[in-house]
Amino acid sequence: MARKPRIHFSGACYHVVARGNRRQKIFLQESDYRMYLRFLKEYKQQCRFILFAYILMPDHFHFLLEVNGTPLSRLMQGLQLRYSRNFNLKYRKKGHLFQGRYQAVLYEKEAYLPELSAYIHLNAVRSGLVNDPGEYPWSSYHEYVEQENKDGLVDTEHLLQHFSDSDSVSAETHQKYETFVLGKTSEGHREDYYQLKDGFFLGSDEFVNSVLRKTDYRPSLNYDISLDEIVSTTSRTMNIPVEMFYTPSRNRQGALGRSVAGYLARKLANIRVKSVAGHFERDPVVISQGINKLEKRLLDEKEIKKVMTRLEKDLTEGRKRKRV
Repeated sequence: MARKPRIHFSGACYHVVARGNRRQKIFLQESDYRMYLRFLKEYKQQCRFILFAYILMPDHFHFLLEVNGTPLSRLMQGLQLRYSRNFNLKYRKKGHLFQGRYQAVLYEKEAYLPELSAYIHLNAVRSGLVNDPGEYPWSSYHEYVEQENKDGLVDTEHLLQHFSDSDSVSAETHQKYETFVLGKTSEGHREDYYQLKDGFFLGSDEFVNSVLRKTDYRPSLNYDISLDEIVSTTSRTMNIPVEMFYTPSRNRQGALGRSVAGYLARKLANIRVKSVAGHFERDPVVISQGINKLEKRLLDEKEIKKVMTRLEKDLTEGRKRKRV
């Protein structure tokens, strides 16, 4: 399935997540973290984006940023490529350092910036690396609670204004933000931050409509189809027993069935690969790889293409599409 184009307009705010390929570590020692932050600062100066928050974890990272003239795709491509080259040269490695394309969620700034920043700053706590976000050195949390932005990398003013009773930021403002973040320490993973409208948007319908008015992007329309229904239809059409979809063994029939179900779930119902993997109790990377292999087969093999066309027809005939 073709990837959707990135949405770009001046003032667009993104929650960016990138992970190591096959969950490998992308930072092996302190100098790696420092190198990435140095490159990030250089690209910030070149591309003039606003960085609200970040955290660099051993095998992934999160950013909250706002772009201006330079599209997110351009700055991320340059940043990731530069770091990957230097990392591979340093450790004499080859191949992809990052797992495919980074994830970028277009979020409603005024509604979600404080919540998302707290969620990001608590990432190391949720992962068990530290007990307090202030103990983790590779995040922007320190810029918010220590009242000193040492290198100018993070733009703290806008976020702190959410916690200020006046136009100025005081010591009390920093303390309020610290209290806000620490009050969420017991929260776990927030799946609602990844349940997106049309696979891109985190925000209200009014926010989505305002973005559509600014850009040429048009949302896709999806069907209300459950994974269970996709599995049962795939089982019947391809003559694969339902139990094979869920078997823990590496059975070829089961692997094909899961790949077909995952492909249809993503294409027809906008169901995320992570949700598909959870449904089958499989690794999301394995499910994603299976879907990618199926997509390549669809380009060359008429028989599998014919089967997929029939499945899509059986699953969607008589249904109305709706915007996610």
